[in-house]
Amino acid sequence: MPQIFVPKRFNGPPDTANGGYVAGLIASEMRKAGMGGAIEVSLRAPPPVEAAMDLVIADGACECRHGETVVGAARRVETLGRAPAAPSLDVAAQGRDNFPPAADHAFPHCFVCGPARSEDGLCIFTGRPHGYDGVTDVWTPEADYADAEGLVREEVLWAALDCPGAFAIGFQERPMVLGRIRGEVLRRPEAGAPLIVAAWHLYDDGRKHGAASALFTADGELLAQTEQLWIELK
Repeated sequence: MPQIFVPKRFNGPPDTANGGYVAGLIASEMRKAGMGGAIEVSLRAPPPVEAAMDLVIADGACECRHGETVVGAARRVETLGRAPAAPSLDVAAQGRDNFPPAADHAFPHCFVCGPARSEDGLCIFTGRPHGYDGVTDVWTPEADYADAEGLVREEVLWAALDCPGAFAIGFQERPMVLGRIRGEVLRRPEAGAPLIVAAWHLYDDGRKHGAASALFTADGELLAQTEQLWIELK
């Protein structure tokens, strides 16, 4: 039975693993089992850090368990619709100028978007630049996020595409947690090159909110994309 383990460095909310990172680990293991294409991961309970989680993979689906608790369930799904075109690198670089101030951040120590993680986080600060219908930022993955071939690991790509969706919805006004993420990695980039991260608000349904996100090369090639369901905290 395969297992995944999330070091405490890769947290989202306090003492909880980043949802996108966990989804990427699950997707990676499903791919090793011969299940390619788009993967949908639904989170059923807060995923723990510093604890092994068992994966039961069969018939095109996967269940992630921590002890008796079902943390998440995953399955293969249809290929996602094509993401909108990328903003230019110059426009994307302006996004972080409009990222909410640290005082308004519900989870300032989040590995992906936490302003308190300048030393060991991804520091993806997606804001809404003038004239662009979405949030965006430029992210240059460091070498320690790459595998032996120099390509950024799949779980890091999923993590990078997680939090931007919440900020496209309006995370600073209404804190929320990831409930479901459907993702597809078309090509893993090499570490050290600037990438464009962008996300768009899709819908609102009470406390449920939809978003989409995408990762592009500096010249606009689509590398990976997701569709997400976020649950607003009470």
